[in-house]
Amino acid sequence: MVEVNVTYDGGLRCRAQHGPSGVVLTTDAPKDNMGKGEAFSPTDLVATALATCIATTMAIVANRKGYDLPQMTVHVEKHMTSAPPRRIERLPVVVTIPLPQDHADRELLEGAARGCPVHRSLHPDVQAPIEFVWNG
Repeated sequence: MVEVNVTYDGGLRCRAQHGPSGVVLTTDAPKDNMGKGEAFSPTDLVATALATCIATTMAIVANRKGYDLPQMTVHVEKHMTSAPPRRIERLPVVVTIPLPQDHADRELLEGAARGCPVHRSLHPDVQAPIEFVWNG
């Protein structure tokens, strides 16, 4: 269990403090939803959580196999619905892996990405395709 404590600061801005580390992050409503867009929005954090979870899960698998994935990048785009209700519609992801396409652990690493906890936790209505670019 991890605690996160949120304080609403007004002006559609929140401060969230991570219990174990004390790290604080700020959120702001996006410009297209009455906010200033001066920080991550809550839905931006969902996209961020997906991308970082994919990278972390793949790195855990690689570390267990005795190697690292420095310079791996994960790009995610957050697309919101245009019609109500407002929600995340698509989170397409591109993972660029600094390994050759014929790497022995290709299937294992791609499976780890698709099996990351955030990807598994998304509602089935949220499209979250993952494209892999092997660049080694």
